[in-house]
Amino acid sequence: MKPARLAVLAIALVAGGGAAYLMSGDDAPPPSPPAAQAPALPTTDVLVAAADMPMGQTLKPEDLRWQRWPDQALAPGYITRANAPKALEETAGSMTRATFIANEPIRSEKLVKAGSGFMSAILPAGMRAVAVEIQRGGSTSAGGFVLPNDHVDVISIGKGSAGINGEPIAQTILTDIRVLAVGQVVQERNGETVVTGDNATLALTPAQAEIVSLAQKTGAISLALRSIQDTGKTVETASAETAPEAGLTIVRFGVAQQQPRR
Repeated sequence: MKPARLAVLAIALVAGGGAAYLMSGDDAPPPSPPAAQAPALPTTDVLVAAADMPMGQTLKPEDLRWQRWPDQALAPGYITRANAPKALEETAGSMTRATFIANEPIRSEKLVKAGSGFMSAILPAGMRAVAVEIQRGGSTSAGGFVLPNDHVDVISIGKGSAGINGEPIAQTILTDIRVLAVGQVVQERNGETVVTGDNATLALTPAQAEIVSLAQKTGAISLALRSIQDTGKTVETASAETAPEAGLTIVRFGVAQQQPRR
């Protein structure tokens, strides 16, 4: 072989070897160290609702469960496994005096113990529960659309000295009264929009209870449903409790007329 070819071949071999060396000479970068994991927060088992529960529901063991809860988020009143290990069994049989949503911690103050009176437990302090007769068809309760926790005006319908020829008189005697129950239903359930019953239970002060009891003895009671936007607001009506000097509303042949008190 000619010297020139040998030289070219030698140069090619040297160049190829150098390229191979350069390609294999760099080591692969070392793997990055694993990210440091955040320390686990201490938790405590808290008794929670296993599903949404309405007011008045009697609790069963399957309605409750234990759930891990961060210690820093614990609040007074939560029932924990550490403080009450048998709370799941002991709470069963109680009734809810308020609504619960799924995974909401159970509080003892929102429960009524088994054997206790439910209505007396949900009645605000200082108030009295008084049942008034209504017609099942809803003619005296806004067509049956008066539901528990609604607010109503109480209208007394009867005969009085202000009536003409013995015609009936209608008078709003109380305003902004909370309805506790209709029949034996204390809360709307299962998408129910109409509740019918023979009576409605109202939350009244002792003085209001006397007014309603007297009105039922001397005539009939009708409930006028208030807008939710009017709850807690004063509406200009003839009220026996707030405006004793106001006139009476007399219904004559279906037409309401105002007449002064005598």
